[in-house]
Amino acid sequence: MGSKQNKNLEKFIISDQSTVFDAMKAINNNWREIVFVINSKNKIVGVITDGDIRRGLLEGLKFDSKVSEIMAKSFISVGPDVDRAAVLDLMKANLIGCVPVLDKNSKLIGIHFLQELIGATPRPNIALIMAGGKGTRLRPLTEDCPKPLIKVAGRPIIERIILHLVSYGIKKIYISINYLGSKVREYCGNGEVFGCEIEYLKEKRYLGTGGALSLLPKNIKDPIVVMNGDLITQIDIGSLLDLHNKKKFKATLAVKPYQVEIPFGVVKNNKNKLTSLQEKPINNYLVNAGIYVLNPEVISLIPKNKEYPITLLFETLLKSKKKTGVYIIEEDWIDVGRHKDLREAQGEN
Repeated sequence: MGSKQNKNLEKFIISDQSTVFDAMKAINNNWREIVFVINSKNKIVGVITDGDIRRGLLEGLKFDSKVSEIMAKSFISVGPDVDRAAVLDLMKANLIGCVPVLDKNSKLIGIHFLQELIGATPRPNIALIMAGGKGTRLRPLTEDCPKPLIKVAGRPIIERIILHLVSYGIKKIYISINYLGSKVREYCGNGEVFGCEIEYLKEKRYLGTGGALSLLPKNIKDPIVVMNGDLITQIDIGSLLDLHNKKKFKATLAVKPYQVEIPFGVVKNNKNKLTSLQEKPINNYLVNAGIYVLNPEVISLIPKNKEYPITLLFETLLKSKKKTGVYIIEEDWIDVGRHKDLREAQGEN
């Protein structure tokens, strides 16, 4: 979000009693060419852009005219729970560069700026999206549609992943394809519409969760972000890369806290003597989230063009005592691998 603290939002707000000159001054001070108009209850009632002011003055308004004469009372806004991909979609569809975030009382609590979503400072890192799986657990949905192109809230899963990576400054993305790969390639193209460059790694045979890494170019110098192509997540890619670099890990595994509740009382005994009874215990685990950061040198450990589980790479690194990290995801994360998970992602549960 462009501005997270209310204190930082003050320069984007003027009163509905303000003048055109006040609006000009506010826009000049915030350098964003936009200002939001609030009423006496601090509710957003209008939006004024630099262009609105110019048009108003050309039509004969004066500097002391009220802002109500130039503000747009109808404007696009989102709530705090709308993700980056959906905001980008709104901006692209409506050709706008700014979307305010309003709470349930129409009060401004944040601002999304296009240049911060897709114009983030470019990172040197590349990303690889694993999109070659058959999606057998989601059949019949995947009989004619590869799993990464299944839509969640009107948008294919892989598009969400791409836009999420781009919003963190990753501009070069590889996609591994196999099953119905031509459909993935046709949809994603060269990445231009997403603000990035996309190339494809064609798996001549199924290479598992890690084998496609062997197809990457050899001249990569910076850590590689690897993501499964069936994830709905708001993971902070920047924080993940920062941890990996700061700790100087060879590889980092992103994990998600996961609870398992046993729906029965669990009994322990010693020679038929009851020693403990715990009713419906809950066990807490950290599970592999299908998101990784790998230094380029570890890719050489992966056999060329052979099926290879990426978990085996981490086992190899551990056995050779290479420094390997864990990053705990605090944001939303769903692995859309089963019908139950897909229904949850689509808000049907």
